[in-house]
Amino acid sequence: MKPSERRKARRLAVQAIYSWQLSGNNIADVEHEFLTEQDVAGVDIAYFRELLGGVATKKSQLDEQIAPFVTRPLDEVDPVEKAIVRIAAYELTFRKDVPYKVAINEAIELAKAFGAEDGHKFVNGILDKLVARNK
Repeated sequence: MKPSERRKARRLAVQAIYSWQLSGNNIADVEHEFLTEQDVAGVDIAYFRELLGGVATKKSQLDEQIAPFVTRPLDEVDPVEKAIVRIAAYELTFRKDVPYKVAINEAIELAKAFGAEDGHKFVNGILDKLVARNK
C-alpha cells in the first residue's frame, strides 16, 4: 500500500462526503456514483469505502467529538471543511494504525486544496484540540 493511494482515497472521500452532506442521498448511491464516474486510478478503493461508510455511519459520534472545538453550530461550518474534519476525526478515532500527525497533515493538505482561504487553520485548530483531549 502506497501512501499516495491513501492520499487519493482521502481526496475522493472528501468530495463524496461533501456531495452526500449537500444532497442527502443514500451513502451507497454516492459511493457507487463516485466509483463509476470518477477517475479511481491509483486510489485505495477499500480505504475510500471505509472512510465514506465510516463517516456516514458514525456521523453523530464524530460530530459530538468535533462540536466542543467549534465556536459556531456545526450546521454553519463550511461543508468542505466539515467533510475534512469528519474524515480526520474518523481516522483519529477508529484507525489507530494511522499516526495522528499523518491524519492531521493530510486534513490540512485537503483543506488547502478544497477549503476556503484560511480553512486549513480552522481544520488544524479543531484537530489539534481533538488529539490533545484524547491523549
